Amino acid sequence: MTTHTAPAGRLRHPPELEAEPFGDSALMLRIKHDDADFRRAAGSRLRDVLLEVRPYGVLDIVAGVESLLVEFDCLAVTHEQLAQTIRLAVAGNGLEPGAPSASRSLFVIPMVVSEEFSPDLPDVAEELGLSPEAVLQQFQSSVLTINLLAAAMAPMMGGVRFPGQVSRCVEPRTNVEPGSVMVAGTNAIIQPFPGPSGWKVIGRTPLTICDIRQNPATSYKPGDLVRFEVVPEHGWSRLEGQFLRASSDGPPSDGAEGGNNDLP
Repeated sequence: MTTHTAPAGRLRHPPELEAEPFGDSALMLRIKHDDADFRRAAGSRLRDVLLEVRPYGVLDIVAGVESLLVEFDCLAVTHEQLAQTIRLAVAGNGLEPGAPSASRSLFVIPMVVSEEFSPDLPDVAEELGLSPEAVLQQFQSSVLTINLLAAAMAPMMGGVRFPGQVSRCVEPRTNVEPGSVMVAGTNAIIQPFPGPSGWKVIGRTPLTICDIRQNPATSYKPGDLVRFEVVPEHGWSRLEGQFLRASSDGPPSDGAEGGNNDLP
């Protein structure tokens, strides 16, 4: 296990961390704070810290929107021992937003908007009191964070800069096409494979975001950043089926973002 020297200020005022037993061999971790954005940012930072430190006995770390499930070898360590080790790691590394974190990638994802690919865009615009063009402008200006991988490795992202919450469909669709870009609340998600969903569809990417022939099947992970870019419909054929890769420019540091997958 990696050891770190803890700055005194961090030891005195670390964020309060809840660590509850989850069965015989797991801990459910949550950050106690009044601000949801802080909880999510601190949760992402906590995951980075644990991946870097790798406490003894830890087998897997599963990210939730505002929680982490840490699975461990119950023959190697107890709930109490692991919780204490994690708290020491938090004190030594800090969970404050802006603290140094493990490497994360930026994905700039092309999205085509059309009557076929964006059936719910008019409804989303009406609900938010904006024009469809303004909805897309705000969506493209948002740098989203992948909070967790949902069913079928779908990236669930938070941080859409809408002026309000977007409701889900009154009647969920029984089949949504792969690549569909969907929103609900101030979150976004991409449909990796055909399937049902109650989220509202505002576009579609021609890229393949999950491919079981690849190793790993996805190139993104919780904590990575995503920006969407609306591209002309005629660019679809050139990008269709390409596997999603991270931007070569890396994550934004001062508001600038890079390109991805040779956008048209």
